[in-house]
Amino acid sequence: QVQLVESGGELVQAGDSLRLSCAASGRTFSSSTMAWFRQTPGKEREFVAAIWWSGTSIGYADSVKGRFTISRDNAKNTAYLQMNSLRPEDTAVYYCAAEWRMSLSFSNPGAYNYWGQGTQVTVSS
Repeated sequence: QVQLVESGGELVQAGDSLRLSCAASGRTFSSSTMAWFRQTPGKEREFVAAIWWSGTSIGYADSVKGRFTISRDNAKNTAYLQMNSLRPEDTAVYYCAAEWRMSLSFSNPGAYNYWGQGTQVTVSS
């Protein structure tokens, strides 16, 4: 059974940095595609970033390019999202997602069968 547990979300000020972690268990992490999504109340889940099993990033949402970096440590079964120059509009619940058989676009939440419980990031102005 796959488990994903996010951590690292907190209240920060605009311009600050934050690193989210996603610890995975239950399946061979090193062969998974990992992604981060975010969601605010009343809105659909939004793609943030994704990374191949090899550690090569797949892509970023335009809104976070140049500010966020996705990475992974397969030895620690953990994926990360480094968030710099945070803005109030980055406020959301951030979810990590995993998939071993990608059949849809990496930016489509429907492509992922495994999700964490989410971690709240709040950026004050």
